Amino acid sequence: MGNNFTITVVAENEKKGNENINLAIEEIRRIEKLLTTYSTDSQTNLINDNAGIQPVKVDLEVFNLIERSIGISKITQGAFDISYGSIDKSLWNFDKTMTTLPDALTAKKMVHLIDYRNIMLDKENSTVFLKEKGMRIGFGGIGKGYAAEMAKQILLKQNVQSGIINASGDLSAWGLQPDGKKWTIGVANPDARNGAFSYMEISNKAVATSGNYEKFVTINEKKYSHTIDPKTGLPITGIKSVTIIASNAEFADAMATPIAVMGIKAGLFLIDQIPDLYCIIIDDSNKIYTSKNINLK
Repeated sequence: MGNNFTITVVAENEKKGNENINLAIEEIRRIEKLLTTYSTDSQTNLINDNAGIQPVKVDLEVFNLIERSIGISKITQGAFDISYGSIDKSLWNFDKTMTTLPDALTAKKMVHLIDYRNIMLDKENSTVFLKEKGMRIGFGGIGKGYAAEMAKQILLKQNVQSGIINASGDLSAWGLQPDGKKWTIGVANPDARNGAFSYMEISNKAVATSGNYEKFVTINEKKYSHTIDPKTGLPITGIKSVTIIASNAEFADAMATPIAVMGIKAGLFLIDQIPDLYCIIIDDSNKIYTSKNINLK
């Protein structure tokens, strides 16, 4: 999935532990095959190839994930949108050396294809149809959280009482450490990728962070984050990182980016309306903002 997954399980012995870890890896690989845009025959690419042409029948699992994604688009007023794929590589390519910014007019022209309301779902036939030709969906904002959550469910079925699945910083932790303590999680420091600015003790929670230190380009000495506002097609500014704490890894992953897009005030207001959802935001001046009921150590 283009990310490093680290899987930790508490087991009676190493053999059993490795067997369980391998089951989790198999599940992550299965989901990658289903959702990737790098494989021509993935269900995601079949949907994209038929944009503006015809509906595509998909597995119920994919259908349900798209349905949940649209639900998140609605509550974030479009700040989360899986149809961002139409601008992904053609407008901004953070994998190559960019030396100039795309102009605002070109960006604005391209974002007309980003609109979750043009993803048509037919539950009865389990089909997905993208209304406009050139539309593309992608699961970059929710896929690794979904994979982490599904791998955790596989391990719970195997009676693994405690563990952590870490998908490049988006993680799900459950149960307790062998010494009976909760898991200690470091919240990444946006100015020192491998350092933590704060620690939390968690159990049966998921944590996801979206930060401008992950992927960015520097043009004329200004840093541009890979987090794109779907309404303008341009990168967001002003926020270094957003950390979400939720009970589900998929939801935590999906909420991290839109909160950054919405901005501090609107983002925290939304978080405070949703039960069992918490947030830490660091702005460009290293000021820390938190939602209600968060205690940082």
